Amino acid sequence: MIETEGLTRRFGNITAVDELSLRVGRGEVFGFLGPNGAGKTTTVRMLCCLISSSGGRARIGDYEIDAPKDRQEIRRTVGLLTENVGLYEELSAYDNLDFYGRLYRLTEAQRKERIEYFLRMLELWEKKDLSVVTFSKGMKQKLAIARALIHDPQVLFLDEPTANLDPEASKTVRDFILELKKENRTIFLNTHMLDEAERVCDRVGILKTKLIAVGTPDEFRRTLSERKIEIQLESVNDAVLAAVKRVGPKSVESSGNKLLVGVGDPERENPGIIEAISEAGGRIQFVTEVGSTLEDLYLKLVKG
Repeated sequence: MIETEGLTRRFGNITAVDELSLRVGRGEVFGFLGPNGAGKTTTVRMLCCLISSSGGRARIGDYEIDAPKDRQEIRRTVGLLTENVGLYEELSAYDNLDFYGRLYRLTEAQRKERIEYFLRMLELWEKKDLSVVTFSKGMKQKLAIARALIHDPQVLFLDEPTANLDPEASKTVRDFILELKKENRTIFLNTHMLDEAERVCDRVGILKTKLIAVGTPDEFRRTLSERKIEIQLESVNDAVLAAVKRVGPKSVESSGNKLLVGVGDPERENPGIIEAISEAGGRIQFVTEVGSTLEDLYLKLVKG
């Protein structure tokens, strides 16, 4: 649904996006991660035909972003939530969405149906007649998401959709994104919230001007980091510690009555570790896998 090949954008002598090649499938939730200035927003602006590229190519469905005849069609068929919500604050929530529905030439019946649907889904229906100037930042953010969807786009670009939201509102938005995925929409999500990417994204890409890596959160964990198991015992002594080290794990750390053991394949290696502890007289209380978080891997890749 979204395809780029060598997509590049330069501002004078500064390269903001450097030869980005990427494919995002129909119905996929794709998370785009990177530090400030990595080129995430610039990428989205190019894909939405708000700025031109400096090189390479990109397609949204059947349309080329740099083909003059296709640009207007792309703007009609994608939805975009920008970092700045840009609502008409003197208008009510309902009238904001009605205004944008008219711009997209929706019929009155279509506007009524979609406005009610999205405001109810985002828990704003009871506030529909209030001026947006009275809304909290979180409420404005949710209204801006509804605005991005009013014309029923199949491709949705969300730039920091849970920014300024409290935990409850953030969960509402995440659940809403997953509901949209069920409708086979393609969602391109810029985010700094790494736990958010883990919860909603099928795959993630890490960008730092260049694309560093792409994969599922599980793939990143398997390929870029050792897995660790935490073993809690009644007590840890030198004999137990030596026995575990003789098995040959990647790493062993001791803290109080706990061992943190780095392994490549817990399912294969755990039985030998547990047997070695038992033979050394250790009494195991429980064993837990401690997975590396996407944040650990993200920081390792960006800083590396």
